[in-house]
Amino acid sequence: MKVVTRFAPSPTGLLHIGGARTALFNYLYAKHHKGRYLLRIEDTDKERSTETSLKAIFDGLKWLGLSGDEPAIYQSKQINRHKEIANELAISDKAYFCYLSQLEMEKIRKRNKEQGKPFRSPWRDPSFNGDRQEKPVLRLRMPDEGHTIIQDLVQGNVRVLNKQLDDLVLMRSDESPTYMLAVVVDDHDMGITHILRGDDHLNNAIRQTKIYEALNWQPPVFAHIPLIHGSDGTKLSKRHGAIGIDAYKDMGFYPEAMINYLSRLGWSHGNDEYFSKDQAISWFNGNSIGRSPANFDMKKLITINAYWLRKESFESLHTQILAHQNLHENRQVSTKFKERLKILLPQLLKRTSMIGELASQLDYLVYDGRPKIESENCKFLTKQSCEVLKLFSEVIDLLPSDSTSFQAFINEWLVEQQLTMKDLGVPLRVVLTGSKNAPAIFDIIQSLGFDEVKTRINEICI
Repeated sequence: MKVVTRFAPSPTGLLHIGGARTALFNYLYAKHHKGRYLLRIEDTDKERSTETSLKAIFDGLKWLGLSGDEPAIYQSKQINRHKEIANELAISDKAYFCYLSQLEMEKIRKRNKEQGKPFRSPWRDPSFNGDRQEKPVLRLRMPDEGHTIIQDLVQGNVRVLNKQLDDLVLMRSDESPTYMLAVVVDDHDMGITHILRGDDHLNNAIRQTKIYEALNWQPPVFAHIPLIHGSDGTKLSKRHGAIGIDAYKDMGFYPEAMINYLSRLGWSHGNDEYFSKDQAISWFNGNSIGRSPANFDMKKLITINAYWLRKESFESLHTQILAHQNLHENRQVSTKFKERLKILLPQLLKRTSMIGELASQLDYLVYDGRPKIESENCKFLTKQSCEVLKLFSEVIDLLPSDSTSFQAFINEWLVEQQLTMKDLGVPLRVVLTGSKNAPAIFDIIQSLGFDEVKTRINEICI
């Protein structure tokens, strides 16, 4: 059997972490089995569906590399097909028209609930002769005997007595198809063989299986995955990171990092922490999906992003840093920026996890001359510290080119001047980079070059 999976979002909001993981799991499962991964847009809720949400979904999937293998199907365009199937069910007596008013329905539902019975309309009995003034809905005729079993890839065998199932509505009184009917028809027509989705759909799967049976169609294989919780174990919300995938892109996360992290939210491959999408495809057979909710952890996501940041080539990082820079209109990027970055990059990568964060710290490498000094660091540039820096500028040309000899030279010079490293280190970092939290002095000097170091000291310590 050729595996065909699908991701079916509703364009009523952004693509969030949970939806992105659902798309990813369906993608991985299909690709592992050399099958197809399709998209369906469930846009029948016209009041809540928006073009903005639709664009955000497509953009997010494209960024993650999870666009469908074929153009997306739009559920709203299949309504005539849904009506056709509903009519077949009515003709075959697998479904019946129910003319109950809202008040009558509520009374029956309340009474049956008190008696522990499912909803059954008197209109399911062909001999019932009631008032037909209401526009009818079409209900599936649920059996009263037996049971329904789903062999779920994650949850195992799920068994429900049929007498517990309501006669569910397939077509509303306005002749619009319900979600239950539309999903079954669309999945059948798309040839969907496997559906991986959140376990909040488990009850839907039972009811959808009865529709498949009524139509004599083969149901797909289901895999219902526990939902994602926040780091504190509660339902995932905005305070945990339940924001649109586009926001993570804007923050500077790499798609490789998001794929790596999302893969591990409810699935694992031994103790492997870091892996590519191709590796995930080769491993993802559906057997290692956990039954417990996964917890979203922003710190872990950042750690994984740091790994992928360090996997980037120098040329790629150089381009990305310039792209993230808010380049000043009145300042030219230094012709020496690339060689400066090459010297400092190994140390810089140890200090950051995000490309945007990295780029924001590098004005002192991107531009020549005086750096922008953070206001809280101005206090380190006293008259006394500037005197020390001027003395230091006089011996810069004598500095050794290796770190060990450099440190020895600096220590000896400080003793001669009756100074400590504190007297020199902090103000020198501020003058050269604008911040006291900068890489090692030796690396900064090697990166900028002696002439640029002297220029910056002289421009600030006049």
